[in-house]
Amino acid sequence: MSNLAAGDAQLFEDTFTVTTYDQSKYDRVARIGGTSTDNQTQMQLDINTELFPVRVGSNLEVVLATSLSLDGSKDDDEEKGWRHVRGESTLADMYDYVCHGKIYKFEDGTDGQTIRAYISFGGLLMMLEGPYKKLTPLRVDYTYLLVKK
Repeated sequence: MSNLAAGDAQLFEDTFTVTTYDQSKYDRVARIGGTSTDNQTQMQLDINTELFPVRVGSNLEVVLATSLSLDGSKDDDEEKGWRHVRGESTLADMYDYVCHGKIYKFEDGTDGQTIRAYISFGGLLMMLEGPYKKLTPLRVDYTYLLVKK
């Protein structure tokens, strides 16, 4: 995706290998855990398994972005929702699983060298823990989660 102009809207991008999978609490939701390919970032993500089935060992490309527009322009929430694109291509077309949510909390990681970011996608939660440098672009704001295998 680095060749797209949407880079300004992109807050975070990494590839994770799924290391844990827990579907014990809900029928259609699993909490997956993963480690980035550079072993610097940990992720926990609640995912709808009917829409996007995954298993331990899968590699997932994960992106957080402020906009789905290919040119990186901010979405105008009053004009249209993310589903009302009227034939125009968006970042969502390139991914298998897309959610809209809010980054709502930050805290220092367990070792003092990392930071944790918490994001809610309508009750499906995500936690990212990694170096300050990788997670610095994140701020308390609305965001899109885009995932593909």
